[in-house]
Amino acid sequence: MNEERNVARAIESLRCADEIVVVDSGSTDRTVEIAQNLGARVVESGWPGFANQKNYAAAQAANDWILSLDADESLSEALEAEIWRLKKTGPQFDAYTMPRMARYLGRWIRHSGWYPDRKTRLYRRGSGRFEGAAHDSFRTSAKVGRLRGDLLHHAFATREEHEATVEAYSAAAALELFAQGKRRTSGAPSIAPAWTFFRRIILQAGFLDGRRGWQIARMSARYTRLKYAKLAQLSRGESLANSSAERDDPARSPTP
Repeated sequence: MNEERNVARAIESLRCADEIVVVDSGSTDRTVEIAQNLGARVVESGWPGFANQKNYAAAQAANDWILSLDADESLSEALEAEIWRLKKTGPQFDAYTMPRMARYLGRWIRHSGWYPDRKTRLYRRGSGRFEGAAHDSFRTSAKVGRLRGDLLHHAFATREEHEATVEAYSAAAALELFAQGKRRTSGAPSIAPAWTFFRRIILQAGFLDGRRGWQIARMSARYTRLKYAKLAQLSRGESLANSSAERDDPARSPTP
């Protein structure tokens, strides 16, 4: 939805694909026009949630192998070359993971728990499906292979974009916890944010990403704090009326 800034880059990186299907959920900008002009088949769909939308997109594809990308992602040349080789030699597995590298505030992030951030995005139809609300992931019982080339994630150009996504993801996470029957948070609201910051900046070497690493650690701690605060709201019978959790773009954050 409203991805005119990104969609051309994503489509143009898919030279290894025999067919490109773009699922749009009500764009009011030039997203659909750009996608169609680049030869993609555009399918309109309402917003059923992150995982459900990816599963719906896969169901629209004509071929047996699915390569699932978000609008703000693209294939690196190395990853594209690997996929070409798989097409030539034949796959040995029913699904493949690939490392995802995020571009944050103008630079690529190689630490902070954001890399390698492996995602299963290439898979044989019927071998599994996407699940999850706040953070969708591909679930499969098949043996999964590993690709080495990077999936490029053009995540946040500004701090404001990151803040908006933290708000949305924390609400989605709280709703998911609430739906699972979780109510009490014990000492988590006071301990978890500090632990999250420490893990990002020290254990996951965020300090090596410079000021961006510190910003990622701070925003991760904020996400954790907000998640438990919003769960407490739901437990008190309050709604998250101002949340965009059920509609925000699932591609925006590698791991808030």
